[in-house]
Amino acid sequence: MTSTHQPTSSISIIIPTLNEAGNIAALAQNLNGTESEIIIVDGGSEDATVELARHHGFAILHSPPGRGVQNNTGAASASGSILLFLHADTRLPQNFEKLIIAALNSPEHIAGAFRLSIDQGTAAMRFVAFCANLRSSLLKLPYGDQAIFVRKKDFLQLGKYPEIPIMEDYLFIKKAQKSGKIILLQNYVTTSARRWRRLGVLRTTLINQLVVIGYHLNISIERLARLYRS
Repeated sequence: MTSTHQPTSSISIIIPTLNEAGNIAALAQNLNGTESEIIIVDGGSEDATVELARHHGFAILHSPPGRGVQNNTGAASASGSILLFLHADTRLPQNFEKLIIAALNSPEHIAGAFRLSIDQGTAAMRFVAFCANLRSSLLKLPYGDQAIFVRKKDFLQLGKYPEIPIMEDYLFIKKAQKSGKIILLQNYVTTSARRWRRLGVLRTTLINQLVVIGYHLNISIERLARLYRS
């Protein structure tokens, strides 16, 4: 299902949030001046996420928690012909709009993402980012923290994100791969090292790999989600 070639020019940025008050100001600064529609989809934050997002002029939607359902809620209301799914702790490069539009104006590209950098510039974090970029380059399998983008009409035809507790980005990209090429842009997004700092690089990496392996061994998504969040 490679998309019929049709120039696309409007982007809706969909940002699922849950207790992200500490990231809203930096997010607003990163997106300052963008012409894209910005939609915050909050999953029930108990901090000041919604108030801060509203203060910065973002559109606010509410949904049950879970990035799959939150992303789908945002996509349903989006006016743009392109959907950009952005984590609240990920920062986009300059000229991201032009880069995305150029990538998706090629009819062979069904979806895409950016290369990954991590905001804590230690050797361990550089190695994690290197491995993520190697995986994305070789397997064409970017994850959600790399800011996945797709035409809205193709997103709907692909069946949207699976509304599951974990791996919604992995399964969406695997499905998209069957319908067209996944482009990995040369430009980088920068994401927070907070999960690696909290759990440690080795433990975080091990958990991530166990979740993927467990999925292919038909372990239930619920059990994998408990492992990831433990």
